Amino acid sequence: MKALIQKVRSLFTDIPIQAWVLGFLVAAAIERLAGDVIAGPLGLERVPRLFGVRFMIESLLLILDFGVVEGSTIDYLRAGEVAQAVGVAVKGFLLIPSTIAYLLVLYFVPVSIVARLTAPLIKRLPYRLSMSLLLIALYGAVQMWGLDQYRIMVLYFIFISILLTVSLNLVNGYMGEFSCASGGFMAVGAYVTSILTVGGFVHDDVFGPPLLPPALGFFLFPIALVIGGLVTALTALLVAIPSFRTRGDYLAIITLAYTFIVKSLFENLEVVGGPRGFMNQPTTWASLPVIFIWTILGVWIMRNYVSTILGKGATVVRDDETAAEVMTVNTRRVKVITFMLSAFWSGVAGGLYAHVIGYINPSDFGIMKTAEVMAMLYMGGLNSISGSMVGAVIYRLLMEGLRPLGILRWMVIPVIIIIFMLRRPWGLISFREFGVLRKEVRRAPASD
Repeated sequence: MKALIQKVRSLFTDIPIQAWVLGFLVAAAIERLAGDVIAGPLGLERVPRLFGVRFMIESLLLILDFGVVEGSTIDYLRAGEVAQAVGVAVKGFLLIPSTIAYLLVLYFVPVSIVARLTAPLIKRLPYRLSMSLLLIALYGAVQMWGLDQYRIMVLYFIFISILLTVSLNLVNGYMGEFSCASGGFMAVGAYVTSILTVGGFVHDDVFGPPLLPPALGFFLFPIALVIGGLVTALTALLVAIPSFRTRGDYLAIITLAYTFIVKSLFENLEVVGGPRGFMNQPTTWASLPVIFIWTILGVWIMRNYVSTILGKGATVVRDDETAAEVMTVNTRRVKVITFMLSAFWSGVAGGLYAHVIGYINPSDFGIMKTAEVMAMLYMGGLNSISGSMVGAVIYRLLMEGLRPLGILRWMVIPVIIIIFMLRRPWGLISFREFGVLRKEVRRAPASD
């Protein structure tokens, strides 16, 4: 059995990520075309909305509910109620293998076959063409998988979480400091961008008639996002100047205070709704293509930054700041620029979040938001763009998959995070990248 597993594993070890994405694109297309046809004979009432995770959890809850009924005093239950409970439990039990079969037929088999068949062809492609294929296939897979509004919202939050996690990784991972300002940065970006878009293009009860024609709003929305990110970076500069004069855990204390100050500020600004929140952000501007483009752009810029001299300087500061200073690295300059770049993209993520929801409240950006971003970062892995992306995806899918548990998911998710920390303290993918994110090193041919 072990030899068989090793043989099967060897068939898929050298497959590039482009092939896997193509396989997922094909599987998502099959689900869109024939998902209901396949789900019906398997006993599923509808297409599983989140890879069957919610189906299986709901089924387990049905079985547990039967256990509660069976353990009750039979004198207080009518026979019909017991029979109904048994039927519900049986149905829940049968849904689990049906869901697994659906995932095998619709995802595992098509993805594996397509990835295996296309891998030799993709390996022969030039790097630029291969990257273009990856982006096109990834967007196509995302678009195909978004069957309904629920899935689209899940994708929105995944992409925004990727931006937040990668930006935090610049400071906590590559630079080796400990920032707790993700929630505060996100709040500044969300409120500044919202003020610009609502005040400029929306007829609002507080701001009055729009200052500019609403038809221009969609085209000027990127400028509002950039301004929101720049304002966030400027507030980060105010934090960075005093905090980077010190060493150790002082940055964590100062950035935590920054988050509380920003949250308290917006709670007391009545012009933006105070504790009631701020609304009327145009949600149609933050469509799936827009958020996808901003996420790819942000990841690309941050990936290139860590490959520059400044980015390499950040890793040197992390390893040994004193040695970096001896080697003439301007450590304070490196820290400030890295911190501001991280704040910029966190602010952009906040602006996108505000226009996805169409409403923001100061309570959305407290210490819980910072803790969420940190959980995604440390689950995925430090000092790795790939790890940040994987951590964001896993955390968001866990959040949605465990939603049927209600408030219990806030007990289950911390336990999962603790297990991650015990088994892999540095995260799933740390200090390494997927092939498409590694800096390619081209060697000159040896001369005779």
